[in-house]
Amino acid sequence: MSETILEARQVHKTYRLGRVDVPVLRGASLRVERGEWVAVLGASGSGKSTLLHLLGGLDRPDRGRGSILFEGRDLAHMGGHELDAYRARSVGFVFQAYHLLPELSVLENVLLGAMVRHGRVGFARRRSALRARAERLLDLMGLGHRLRHRPVELSGGERQRTAIARAMINEPTVLLADEPTGNLDEQTGGAILDAIAALRDAGEGRQTIVMVTHAREVARRADRQVRLRLGEVVEEDVPSPA
Repeated sequence: MSETILEARQVHKTYRLGRVDVPVLRGASLRVERGEWVAVLGASGSGKSTLLHLLGGLDRPDRGRGSILFEGRDLAHMGGHELDAYRARSVGFVFQAYHLLPELSVLENVLLGAMVRHGRVGFARRRSALRARAERLLDLMGLGHRLRHRPVELSGGERQRTAIARAMINEPTVLLADEPTGNLDEQTGGAILDAIAALRDAGEGRQTIVMVTHAREVARRADRQVRLRLGEVVEEDVPSPA
């Protein structure tokens, strides 16, 4: 049986720009099942990234206008520490920008995610096991030979694969990806999607993924496609078999 792991219910989100209220989401709803890969399609300004940020607990819906639930629990009912733990342990984030620290090596950038989760003392106790996991992830990403290189020495595709490994270091329940191939050429972008698919199938259970994209060819890699238009979910379809 399917199990809903992440859900947006009639979510509204409005931003204030000067004296003007700008509605971005207008009652968007989305259910994501455990182990499912969902692609969120839409034009620029349709609310895709805003929805992803809400699902990841990086922002909140307008007060009293919709809710975000993880494993049946409303994020609005979580306290500050609990919400921090949700973002650090249950969710992995991959953005179009890589956000790698230039002074750190590839391996150190990946381990940084584990340090954020466990804290300095907890990280020190688990350092050996975490380093081994980081090396396995980077090897799966095809970067086993790049552990000591700095980001400036990497191609764009290699930087994004490093960012994906960092997102997966804490074995998150859900991977949220915002235009992860947006800065890359078609061939490199395809390799990134292959890497995500490989990671998805590498663990004991299939990774749950919500991926924002404007590209139909990227969305076809998902199990299901959702389209956002003017802040609402207006279309859902199942990709045709290749």
